[in-house]
Amino acid sequence: MNTMMLLEMAAQAFPDDVAFVNGDDTLTYGELFAAAGSAAKALRESDAEHLAMLDVSSFALPIGLFAAAWAGKPFVPINYRLSEGEIDALLERIAPAQLVTSSDKAAGTLPEGISAVTTEDFISASRTGAAEVANDWPMEADDTAILLFTSGTTGAPKAAVLRHRNVASYVLSSIDFASGFGQTAIVTVPPYHIAGVISVLGSVYATRKVVQLANFNARAWIDLARSQGVTTAFLVPTMLRQIIAELEAQEEDAGMDQLSAVAYGGGKMPQPVIEKALKMFPDAGFTQAYGLTETSSTIALLLPGDHAAALASDDPKVRRRLTSVGRMIPGVEVEIRDADGNALGVGEAGEIWVRGEQIAGEYVGKGSMLDADGWFPTRDAGELDEEGYLFLEGRSDDVIVRGAENMSPGEIEDVLHEHNAVADVGVVGVPDEHWGEAVAAVIVLKEGAEATAEELQGWVKQHLRSSKVPSVVRFVGELPYNDTGKLLRRVLRQDLASE
Repeated sequence: MNTMMLLEMAAQAFPDDVAFVNGDDTLTYGELFAAAGSAAKALRESDAEHLAMLDVSSFALPIGLFAAAWAGKPFVPINYRLSEGEIDALLERIAPAQLVTSSDKAAGTLPEGISAVTTEDFISASRTGAAEVANDWPMEADDTAILLFTSGTTGAPKAAVLRHRNVASYVLSSIDFASGFGQTAIVTVPPYHIAGVISVLGSVYATRKVVQLANFNARAWIDLARSQGVTTAFLVPTMLRQIIAELEAQEEDAGMDQLSAVAYGGGKMPQPVIEKALKMFPDAGFTQAYGLTETSSTIALLLPGDHAAALASDDPKVRRRLTSVGRMIPGVEVEIRDADGNALGVGEAGEIWVRGEQIAGEYVGKGSMLDADGWFPTRDAGELDEEGYLFLEGRSDDVIVRGAENMSPGEIEDVLHEHNAVADVGVVGVPDEHWGEAVAAVIVLKEGAEATAEELQGWVKQHLRSSKVPSVVRFVGELPYNDTGKLLRRVLRQDLASE
């Protein structure tokens, strides 16, 4: 089993169809196959043991991803937004490696064992060079396909190991071959995120046309989606919120009748945002996707029918499912466990554990994190309802412990999001001498809106018990997010501690 099989099938069936669009340039499935073969040949002839990419999305991403698989080398996308020192530290960990990067980085001083080529030269050489003649990629399912460095929000980044059987299992179990034929997808997620690389593999197997947008901007996304006739898109919640705000500010309707499917994930989606999106894009089916790097992307889906049923329901329990991540996909099991590892029942909050063929749960130098029965601890906190819908409460470390009570930051954030003056909110625990931790809310107000701390505290008290009322309320211009839409609560805690 090798992920090159996905491209081989697409290239054999639709060699002349456009696979990727970047600016005015296009790359067909046949051209992608040939370019991957050419790059694989060069990679095999080098001393590199990894193929790394340090740049925004371009044709180098699909070419490099499949070339590495063809050559039997791990593909390693690296976060280009890190500092020079952080980047070099990661490169040292994968040497010897070939690095595809910007001209500035390629011309600079690199760690020993790193050979750099500019993104432009890599694409050009791959598209014009001699390709491998035989389809001779290795077929060992346990070979490493991708190494992805985690965000390092709780320490030094870990290198998550995704083997060919993990990523292929996800694609083959969740996507039918050529099911996206005739569709056009827009991809804005950076290459170093699991959604960025899985979107390539999944879209190729579905034989979609993929339009690449290297740097997200709401106006650029809207214009590109319209001009390219985009039919399907993936967005993180912050991106969707910005798109809605841009359309509202310009008093535009969506103007995207062809947009039939929108998937979102990567962070918590506030209920007011998704409700507004469902009304603004009435012809689009919305799907919430939940997954982790270590699970080879998506493990749970809130499908379009779930969104429609929740939006139309007067039952608070059903309506609440708009804030869930849906139910597990076929082949993935889930359990909610307490701190002692005991399985919990419906409505009981604890740590989310998952099991399935696509679950990697492995890190370089640390080995497998799976238990004896194949279960992986996600370190996400959550609960299941009686129909199997999974509700996230943030990372296990983010749970606020006030006295003997465990509180979900997300529950308090949902309530504050419903206040008509609140544009965005982040809730964290802060040290408290009496209770151990107290609730703190960091608020971004809507433009032109006003609200006092006392007003917002009273709002929470109306909807939740008094112990969940924030004792600390701070107003800021914006909240800290990473590039994939995850709220950086550690930054909020640091900022509050420094006051």
